[in-house]
Order: sequence, then C-alpha cells, then structure tokens
Amino acid sequence: MERENLVAASSSSSTLNPPPEDAWIHAYERLFAKWKSFADSSQVPSPPIPVSISRVNQVDAARLDVEMSAMLKEQLVKVFSLMKPGFLFQYEPELDAFLEFLIWRFSIWVDKPTPGNALMNLRYRDERAIAVRGKEVRTGLEGPGLTVSQKIWYCLSTVGGQYIWARLQSFSAFRRWGDSEQTSLARLAWTSIRHVEGVYRAASFFNLLIFLYTGRYRNIIERALKARLVYGSPNMNRAVSFEYMNRQLVWNEFSEMLLLLLPLLNSSSIKRLLLPFSKDKSSGSSGDEAACPICQGNPTIPFLAVPCQHRYCYYCLRTRCAATTSFRCSRCNEPVIAMQRQGGLISSLTSKID
Repeated sequence: MERENLVAASSSSSTLNPPPEDAWIHAYERLFAKWKSFADSSQVPSPPIPVSISRVNQVDAARLDVEMSAMLKEQLVKVFSLMKPGFLFQYEPELDAFLEFLIWRFSIWVDKPTPGNALMNLRYRDERAIAVRGKEVRTGLEGPGLTVSQKIWYCLSTVGGQYIWARLQSFSAFRRWGDSEQTSLARLAWTSIRHVEGVYRAASFFNLLIFLYTGRYRNIIERALKARLVYGSPNMNRAVSFEYMNRQLVWNEFSEMLLLLLPLLNSSSIKRLLLPFSKDKSSGSSGDEAACPICQGNPTIPFLAVPCQHRYCYYCLRTRCAATTSFRCSRCNEPVIAMQRQGGLISSLTSKID
C-alpha cells in the first residue's frame, strides 16, 4: 500500500512544470515597484495645517512698530535741538526713511522680527515655499523665513516707496501743480497722483476687509510678497495686562461725567449746602473785607449787600442776584434782599433783578 502511494506521488509531481530560471527576477521587480511606490507616498508633502493668527496681535504689532519709529525719531530730533529752528523740517522724509531702513536692516534682513512683531510673538514666513514633509509638521507654524528677494522688495516698497511718495507730494504741493494756472503737464501729473492715491486707498480698504475675514496679510505689500505673519513660538502666550486699560477707562468715564455735571452745578449753592457742616463758620469773612468775595478784586463800583452790608462789585453782585433769586452772601450766607451803593440809596430786590 505504501509502495502504491509513493508511486502515485512521484507520478503527480512529475506532471508539474518546474519554475523558469528567471522567475525570481520577475518577483523582485514586482515587489520592488510596490515598495518604491509606498516610499514615494510617504515622501509626498503633507497638506499644511490650517492655523489662525490673532488679528489683534498683527494690528498691535504694526502699531508698536510705528510707535517705536516715533520714539527713535524723537530721540534723534533732540540731538539737533541746538541747531537752527526748522533745520530738520526740510529733511523729514529722509529722516523717516533712514529710521525705517535701520529697523528693516536689523530685523527683517537678518531673519529677526521687528520690535512690534517680537513683542507680539510674530515672525514672517514665506507662504510660497514647499510644505514641510512627513512627520516634521506638528503645529502648522513651521516654514522658512523670507527669501533675499522678498526682503529686498519689502525694503524697496516700504522704505523707498514711502519716501518717494512723501517727496512727490511735498514737491507737487510746493510747485502748486493743482492750481488752474499751471501748464497742462503739471495738471496731468497732479491728476495722476490723485488717481493713484485713490486706487491705492481703495485697494487697501478691500485688503483690510479680506484681512478681517481671513486673518492673513495686513497690507498690500505682504499680500503681494506672500509674506505671512505667524507665531514665532507656539508655546508662548500673549501676555496682556488689562490693569492699565481698566484704569484709563475708569478715568475717562469719570472725566466725562465731571465735564457733564460741572456746568450744571452752582458753586454758591454747594458752598451754602456745606456751610452748616463746617466747623469754622466765620472762615468766609476772615479774608479781606475790602475785596469782592466773588472776583477777589478791589471793587471799582462798590455796592453793599442788604442787610449784611458786605461789599461787592456792582457787576458781580447784580449778575449773581439776577441768576439766582435766592442769592446768599458769599461771606456770611445771609439772604440778599437788596443792594445798596456804598454811600447811596438802597435798591430794592425787584429793581435789582430788573
């Protein structure tokens, strides 16, 4: 029986064809192609992680840069304080351009944030660069800084553009290109300047609307250069103290309330209201009796208040009595029922008011 089984197995194996000699080569090529496709798929750039940058931080950074430039300008102007007055006025555009160039040279050119961006934990990133590959993407804030060409164009558009525009406006205003008496070429140049300014303002307005919606690119220059502001450190929180802001709001509201109420208050009525609580009730008459208690001056036309006989200026006493029917003496707090010229006749209350 066993012999029959061995004969059957040998006969069945003899019927199978042996594999060709190059079969392992075809298997290797098939498996290598699959492995290569898998390796290439792992190296495909991963889509960038959407990240939202606070719009308030970006606007505050721009404002801080402006304040920093103003502080540097103030210190530089103090250096020339002993020079002839108005010496720096004619070179003000050059001075502003020089300060802006210094800020650009020691911040953006050396891949560092501007002072305002540093305080707000922001930096510029090149949005045109290739996305980071594989597992290196963690927060969405990674990415290269600005290229050399982007830095140069940023300097030319911000520093050079602002300087040329300021000089062009001052020159056109000095030459009076907008006057109707000027030649057609000057009028055409003035009209072109106005049109360019209008187009730029309109484009800036639309860019502001887009910025408020998307949170990217504060101005047209950043949008044209694809220079986006992102957080420099993902673990750094925005340190904001609202103590100063709250104090400013409280004092602002308090000052507005005082400005509203002070015109409605009568000093004499307040003094009359507080007089019963005063410990020294004779303090009102302790001053100079010869001076008018209202204007504190020597009465040119002296009049006496009846019945207390305290001396006032005629105009001071008459205006107070006309304004308040129950006017009381500023010295003794007695009701004034009439006024009398010093050494003359008594004027009644009705004639006094009339």
